[in-house]
Amino acid sequence: MAHILLIDDDPFQLTLLSSQLAKLGWEPVDGCMSGPEALALLEVQASGEQVIFLDLNMPGMDGVEFIRRLADLSYTGALVLVSGEDARILETAARLARAYHLNVLGRLNKPVQPELLRTLMEHWYSKAPAPARKAPKSYCAADVRRAIVGGELVNYYQPKVDVATGALKGVETLVRWRHPEDGLVFPDQFIGIAEQGGLINDLTTVVLLAALKQARRWRDQGLVLRVAVNVSMDNLAQLDFPDFVLSQVVVSGVPAEDLILEVTESRIMTDVLSSLDILTRLRLKHISLSIDDFGTGHSSLAKLRDIPFNELKIDRSFVHGAGQDNTKHAIFTASLAMARQLGMTTVAEGVEDQADWDFLRQQGCDLAQGYFIARPMPAEDLLGWLADWHARVELAPSRP
Repeated sequence: MAHILLIDDDPFQLTLLSSQLAKLGWEPVDGCMSGPEALALLEVQASGEQVIFLDLNMPGMDGVEFIRRLADLSYTGALVLVSGEDARILETAARLARAYHLNVLGRLNKPVQPELLRTLMEHWYSKAPAPARKAPKSYCAADVRRAIVGGELVNYYQPKVDVATGALKGVETLVRWRHPEDGLVFPDQFIGIAEQGGLINDLTTVVLLAALKQARRWRDQGLVLRVAVNVSMDNLAQLDFPDFVLSQVVVSGVPAEDLILEVTESRIMTDVLSSLDILTRLRLKHISLSIDDFGTGHSSLAKLRDIPFNELKIDRSFVHGAGQDNTKHAIFTASLAMARQLGMTTVAEGVEDQADWDFLRQQGCDLAQGYFIARPMPAEDLLGWLADWHARVELAPSRP
C-alpha cells in the first residue's frame, strides 16, 4: 500500500487535501506542518511506494530547502508540488527537483481541483514502479570497446514526420547496445564512457556506416528518407572528419543532402576553431547540420550565429504540454519564428500526445518526432509502423 504524506503549515489545507484524497480512495494519509517534522517521519518510515505532497511556501524550512533535503535522503518515491504562488515559480521548483533526480509527479495550484488530483493519482498508480528494481549496471571502457569490435551495437530509428501532412520524411538514428547478458542497453549507459575512453570516433563510425547502408536499403525499396546521425563534440575535433563522412556517403550511394548530422553539445566545445572549420566544411559538402535540444545546455543563440545549421530541433522540454503552458508556448513560438527567419527547418522533439500534435499543427511547425508518433524501432519494423501510422492518424491537408 502506498504511503501518502502531506506537508503544509496550514492545518485547513492539510485537512482539505486529506479529505479530497480520502474521497478518491487514498487513505490513510499522514500530515506534517513543517519540513523538519516530515524529514523525521521519513527517516523512521518503512520504505516503499510513496507520494509526498509538498507546499512550497512554508516558514522556516521552505519547500525548496525540503527538496534539497529529500535529494540528500536519496528519496525514490513520487513528489507533488503544491502552491498558491505564480505558476512559473511552481515550474521552476519542479525543474529544480528533477535536476536533483527526484520523481516529480506533477504540480498543483491552490485551491487544489478534485479532478486534477484524481487525474494525477490515476497517472501515478498506472506508472508506479515495481517495489524493487535493480540499479542500472555500470560498464567500463573495455566493455564498450568489446561491444564496438564485437558488432554488438545496433541502430534503432525514430520517425520524423511532416506536421502538415503526416508523411514520413526521415528518421533519427539512435544507437543501442545488444549486450549478450544484459539485453538492450541504452546510450546513456555507454556514450559518456565512450567519450571519456577515447572510443567515440570508433562508435560514431559504426553508427554512421550502418545508418547509411540502411538508408540505401530503404531507397532500393522505394522509401526515400533523410537519415540523421548524432555526433559528439569529440568527433568535431578531428579535421579529417568531413572527408571521412563524405567518402562514406559516396560509397553508400545516398545523396549528401539526405544525411543530417545532429550536434548535441553535452560537453563544452574545447577547440572552437577546429569545430567551426569542420562544421563549415560539412555544409560545403551539402551535408545538413541540425542543432539538437535547442534552448538547453550549450545549444544557444551564439551557435546559430556562428555555425551554418540548417535544421533546428526544439527541445522536448519546450514541446510537451506547450499548448497548456504559457511559458513553454512563448519559448516554442519564439524559437519557431526565429528558425523561419533564418530559413531553417524546425523539428519538434518530445511529441507525447494528441494535444502536442494538435498544437504543432496550429503553430505550423515543419517536422515532429516523439512517442505519440513512434518510439525508436529496429529498421525492419519501420514499414509495418508506417502502415499503422497512416491508419491511425487523420491526415490534414497541406498548409497553403
